[in-house]
Amino acid sequence: MSKITAAITGIQGYVPDDVMTNHDLEKIVDTNDEWIRSRTGIEERRILKGEPCSYIGVKAVEGLLAKTGTDPLDIDLVICGTVTPDYGFPSTANLICDKVGMKNAWGYDLIAACSGFIYGLTTAAAFIESGKHKKIIVIGIDKMSAILNYEDRTTCVIFGDGGGAALVEPNEEGLGVVDTIMRSDGAGVEYLYQPGGGSANPASHETVDQRMHFVHQEGKQVFKFAVTNMADVSAEIMERNNLTSDDIDWLVPHQANLRIIDATANRMGLPKEKVMINIQKYGNTTAGTLPLCLWDWEKQLKKGDNLILSAFGGGFTWGAIYLKWAYDSK
Repeated sequence: MSKITAAITGIQGYVPDDVMTNHDLEKIVDTNDEWIRSRTGIEERRILKGEPCSYIGVKAVEGLLAKTGTDPLDIDLVICGTVTPDYGFPSTANLICDKVGMKNAWGYDLIAACSGFIYGLTTAAAFIESGKHKKIIVIGIDKMSAILNYEDRTTCVIFGDGGGAALVEPNEEGLGVVDTIMRSDGAGVEYLYQPGGGSANPASHETVDQRMHFVHQEGKQVFKFAVTNMADVSAEIMERNNLTSDDIDWLVPHQANLRIIDATANRMGLPKEKVMINIQKYGNTTAGTLPLCLWDWEKQLKKGDNLILSAFGGGFTWGAIYLKWAYDSK
């Protein structure tokens, strides 16, 4: 019997219609287009208005099910990577299951910040490989505009809203997830986190007045850790699987900062032609960046392509996945 691997058999993204450009931000906060572009590579981002984060997930999953011809009742499990859930509880995954009609699925949220999608895909692969489940949807979505202080130019220029969903199924051709390396270090909490709203600092007049419910980031520290760890883990997974830069068809990097993406690609010896970059259009959608990249590039992907997915997130979390693409796009 052939070994069962977990393969992505469909991908779908969703971004809101409303566009916020760098020039729009110039009217809100003390910044300018050149400053943002030169430091991040971002030109614009999408903003979700009047709807919760689950709306992004519902739109992505509905599109995914339609595209793959999958009955929502056939889905076994839904894993949703997000740091902007609709509520503290119930989970956003459960809300998406209800709204889409995935009545036979169980689901849960996974909080790993920008690494949410690769953490979720790694978890889904374990369920598939065990034989426990046959059809799993992994979602990476965030409505970062809900937790941004638009008076803080160091954070509000970086993030946007959006995300996507992947269908993960068993494969016996050796395609799909080949290897994963996941890492975390809670000592990084002080550099990138949301201070208020949890049990450490429950919501109060004081936490609201002190703006503790917004993203707090110490950019220089985060940049230093991200450049090193995202590049290191991407190189490590190549070495562990005896891959050279010639063997890699695509790097799918978290879209946090163009300089971090470039540093990772350089460490792997990859030219820009092999790197998926859409940060200029969407900014950093946190858990949503990797599925949005795969969605944007889906038509260019060929069955058997070697992909490295790599991410670094707040708190800190990071990791890389070596994946063989499982289908030719129609």
